[in-house]
Amino acid sequence: MTKIDTSGPEQVPPTPSHTVGPFYGYALPFRGGEDIAPLGHPDTVTVHGYVLDGAGEPLPDALVEVWGPRPDGTVPKADGSLRRDPATGGHLGRNGVEFTGWGRIQTDADGHWYARTLRPGARGGSAPYLSVCVFARGLLVHLFTRIYLPDDETALAGDPLLTRVGDRRGTLIAGTEGTGLYRFDIRLQGEGETVFLEYQ
Repeated sequence: MTKIDTSGPEQVPPTPSHTVGPFYGYALPFRGGEDIAPLGHPDTVTVHGYVLDGAGEPLPDALVEVWGPRPDGTVPKADGSLRRDPATGGHLGRNGVEFTGWGRIQTDADGHWYARTLRPGARGGSAPYLSVCVFARGLLVHLFTRIYLPDDETALAGDPLLTRVGDRRGTLIAGTEGTGLYRFDIRLQGEGETVFLEYQ
């Protein structure tokens, strides 16, 4: 048996790296996280898709967070997504009236996710988009991307980010599947990898 000197930090051998989770799947999801838009709102859209790994296999234990502005482009400041019952401490969910602009969705057993939100409005010279954050097994750092809706080609053509990513712009634009229904798959790596953003 070999003895290792651990009397100082310089003598401690490095340990193997570990992957993240999916322990976050127990604490972070909450009931109704996908229902961001108030019930019956006329500007509601549904965006759905799959989170796929480098081999194109769906991930059944990923989390997708979605943020979006109101249809007029303003950022909502309403609380309510994670309201608690003051008596029991239990989760009450959204109040069904206010638009918080934010939701957290856990993929199902088939790696599928969906979010029902308000159609985002344009802001700051960009075409309308939803901001997305992805947590998944094997990711030590979560990933950020955007979902652009394909309805306004003129706005998409002039968007500064889409212009910069060139021929990969299609990985940021959802496909239309019907009135108010869009498909957006998130590919973590490999062929057709989604463009991910780094914020500083």
